[in-house]
Amino acid sequence: MKMDWLFKNATVIDGSGNAAYHADVAVEGNRIVRIAPTIHDVAENTVDCQGLVLSPGFIDVHTHDDLVVLRRPDYIEKTSQGVTSIIVGNCGISAACAVLKDEVPDPINLLGELNEFHYPDVARYREQINTVTPSVNVATLIGHTTLRNNCVESLLEPASEANIRTMRDALRLALEQGALGLSTGLSYGNAVNASTEEICALAELLAEHQGIYTTHMRTEYDGIIDAMLEAFHVGRHGRVPVQISHHKCAGAKNWGRTTQTLALIEKYQQHQEINCDVYPYRAGSSNLDLKQVTEDYDILITWSTPHPEMAGKTLQAIAAEWGTDVHCAAARLQPAGAIYFQMHEEDVRRVLQHPSSMVGSDGLPCDPNPHPRLWGTFPRVLGYYSRDEKLFPLTTAIHKMTGMSAWRFGLEKRGLIREGNFADLVIFDPQNINETGTFQNPKQTADGIEHVFVNGVLTWSQQQMTGLRAGKFLSRKEQ
Repeated sequence: MKMDWLFKNATVIDGSGNAAYHADVAVEGNRIVRIAPTIHDVAENTVDCQGLVLSPGFIDVHTHDDLVVLRRPDYIEKTSQGVTSIIVGNCGISAACAVLKDEVPDPINLLGELNEFHYPDVARYREQINTVTPSVNVATLIGHTTLRNNCVESLLEPASEANIRTMRDALRLALEQGALGLSTGLSYGNAVNASTEEICALAELLAEHQGIYTTHMRTEYDGIIDAMLEAFHVGRHGRVPVQISHHKCAGAKNWGRTTQTLALIEKYQQHQEINCDVYPYRAGSSNLDLKQVTEDYDILITWSTPHPEMAGKTLQAIAAEWGTDVHCAAARLQPAGAIYFQMHEEDVRRVLQHPSSMVGSDGLPCDPNPHPRLWGTFPRVLGYYSRDEKLFPLTTAIHKMTGMSAWRFGLEKRGLIREGNFADLVIFDPQNINETGTFQNPKQTADGIEHVFVNGVLTWSQQQMTGLRAGKFLSRKEQ
């Protein structure tokens, strides 16, 4: 047999969390066909991986890349850092199933412009992903706020029983067409008044399709324990796994409380399935929210429609320049985007280390000055936190972004280096891998990523996109 690719002398970290081993790995078509101490067969292409790690491609479980992968299918932001699969539709907002009228409401506007939303069901979105063939595989959740926006008279009010029936019909069809589950963004103004019963009524549909409930909870600030209890209740009601999105304890008054929140996860894990994802930074990013404006920590403005010249400055500096306070300055900047330095480093580390957590970037690709997590999340975990800070072994770090993620979201034959699995692979230099972007200069490709393969196709090599793409739409339990 003449193979397409043969990786020789690799340090294989297979995504399971088990110890690394040395082996040769062969790929034919889109699959891994052989793993052995030595393979002597002839291959079309041979890569000497001496001194390099061969791992599964990274799975970004928390993205807002729904539309950017269609707009720019050579998705360098993710491909260059070793990401081979992304999960979109998080935080209650999805391009799939969105039916918009004359404007894109907040926070759906994080995804793109009005003229980009052409996907009233998953089938249409799936078809477009497979037509465009992006550089990453794409799976989608269905956003609760997206469903609400299709049918409620006011996003600021709870849904009526008729609205809920309409949402259930749309979600049922989406699950049948391949969606992974339901996401909520209950802290946003356009969903915060949705009742728990409304969420539970939708969650009831998930179990039949082995779906998942992911949630940007009602708050990550003072009331976080009650918000977590609500999320766990929804999971029990629907008899489905719960994924807490970008778990954090936000606001200076809550720094250190991850000891409580992680203990609560452990307590409820005794009776139900609960996980979380986390990005490896003490700053988050979103639209500038007047309710989150404070002087307790820095807030960096990333864009402003009326005052674009203020991008890259802190809100505190802008307020001083204008001779006003941060609240008045924030109001003058609207609409705007912001990076909030709202977490404590020790909390970030505690969540990253926890056995329940996996890695997700939560980057915002439409932001003209994005948080560096959009380009650097996965190399930062591997380089800074694993190698330099020794927060956990490299095998654990890779498990949190490959095998664990594929298992939790039901992406079969992904996330593990196994014979017969899809050849989503990354070859990287463990001594040099790290992010290079900063908050002031975020759009930088990572160091140390040598080669990225998606479905057996070399997509990134020699610090550039190859122009070859093989990404496809992924459904739960069906590839």
